[in-house]
Amino acid sequence: MMRLLLLREARRAWRAGAWLPIAFFLLVAALIPFGVGPDPRVLERIGVGVMWVAAVLAALLPIERLVEPDLADGTIDQLVLRGVSEEWIAASKILGHWLGFGPMLLFATFPATILLGSEGAGLERLLVGLAIGTPALAALSVAVAALTAGLSRAGALAGLLLLPVAIPLLIFGAGEGPSALKFEAATALALLVGSLFVTAAALRAARR
Repeated sequence: MMRLLLLREARRAWRAGAWLPIAFFLLVAALIPFGVGPDPRVLERIGVGVMWVAAVLAALLPIERLVEPDLADGTIDQLVLRGVSEEWIAASKILGHWLGFGPMLLFATFPATILLGSEGAGLERLLVGLAIGTPALAALSVAVAALTAGLSRAGALAGLLLLPVAIPLLIFGAGEGPSALKFEAATALALLVGSLFVTAAALRAARR
């Protein structure tokens, strides 16, 4: 059942336009040189941080379709009646959301770093940081989507809820050195586990 749920979530992500977060990510990378100037030293200094901010916002783009449609049409009720726990539903949505934007986002870092002049060590640092952090971003997005499902202007509210929580991940992800990656990994793991249980609790509350 978990495999079927995962395949369903991944198909939904791609059908709904998985390219949109990637296009947004690359668009940010292309526009930054126009805003701060073409100085390669400036671009290299801010490149990793800018790409992390773009990654956080890209994860937010599909947030209104992650949970609300399944609650509205009764899909989650049917899954629970068939014995699927809310935790399994939450896990499938988190993994499905990550598959919809995470791998492509990592691939998009190659042209993005070229645009920002952060090749070499900057590219490696960004790739490793995003590989560690994007699953946590996916988990946060699903948790916030579950908390805001059914509310008016859920997209704007989701951003207000997610961005403050994602700040530690962004700080450590954009940091330098092995210690920053260790703190990022610990933060990402805590956010991933916490978001899983928050999502499950929000789904239970929404069904009552």
